[in-house]
Amino acid sequence: MSLVDDKPPALLDRHPLLKATLGTPGNAAITLALAILAGLLLPRAWDWFIWNAVWWGSAEDCTAASGACWAFIGEKLQFIVTGLYPPEQSYRAYAACGLLFGLLLVSTSPRLWGRGLLALWIAGIGGAIWLLGGGGPLVPVATDKWGGLPVTLFLSISAFLLAFPLAVGLALARRSRLGGLRLYAVTFIELVRGVPFIAILYAATLLFPLMLPEGAAIDKFARATVALSLFVAAYLAEIIRAGLQAIPNGQYEAAQSLGLTWWQATRLVVLPQALKTVIPAIINLAIGIFQDTTLVAVIGMFDLLNAARVAANDQVWLGFYTEAYVFVALLYFLFCFSSARYSLWLERHLNPVRRH
Repeated sequence: MSLVDDKPPALLDRHPLLKATLGTPGNAAITLALAILAGLLLPRAWDWFIWNAVWWGSAEDCTAASGACWAFIGEKLQFIVTGLYPPEQSYRAYAACGLLFGLLLVSTSPRLWGRGLLALWIAGIGGAIWLLGGGGPLVPVATDKWGGLPVTLFLSISAFLLAFPLAVGLALARRSRLGGLRLYAVTFIELVRGVPFIAILYAATLLFPLMLPEGAAIDKFARATVALSLFVAAYLAEIIRAGLQAIPNGQYEAAQSLGLTWWQATRLVVLPQALKTVIPAIINLAIGIFQDTTLVAVIGMFDLLNAARVAANDQVWLGFYTEAYVFVALLYFLFCFSSARYSLWLERHLNPVRRH
């Protein structure tokens, strides 16, 4: 008699998706309800999105149609993507977006992480600023003319890059044995986390200029970037602190037994392990910051969402807000969904136990 059970696995055990959707009576009921709801909604969505939609033509053609007016998106695509940026210089805005997307794509490979990638990011951010702002052979464009996707990308990426080293310092300071340093870190983190981001934006835009000496001025775009960076740093510091607390003290002791100083042990041993444990939380925060950039509309900046809203206010194409918001929502979904999937892959890739 064989000691090994040769009974083949059940159908649900061999198909994880079926097991997740039909494995229990509750899951089966939810799956059935969702299938019925999809059966009711999908035909109507198909009619509005595809079948009865107007893909090209004028505003009059869309008025008589019962479906979506994608001709409006085709007509206003450049304004939605670049906002108030001069149309004759729009290629620079597209090039800046391509540069930032390229940097993000390169950064997805852990093999390339290092000082070289950091230098590439610094050069890339400088290149994006030069492309958008001009200088040298390029015609200067003021920051109040920047808009659309470049603003959304630049704000979210720059704020996260500026916030990361500050967040690491705040997380270490909050765990420090120096009471004064710990008090400053706790005060900053709790104060920023206890105030809505809109209030911080208003303070940076309206109150901060009043504190400057007469004749001094700081660009509104720079003030918004700094405000968002401070906001991100407070939340990111708490995430990093949670990762540091998850690392046992034995890691410090083992590193010190090898002759490493406290800073060397933190930088080379503890901090890399802590960051690995909080990868999902960091990616989740990055997604939230990418979405929160839409709040800069309250201070008059034309991000991607605000540019789409203004495009629907055109007297010729007035009222196509649904198409504008659906188009922008799809762009946000593609970026956020791909980031979430990358987070799952990165977590599995950096965890040797789960990888094997």
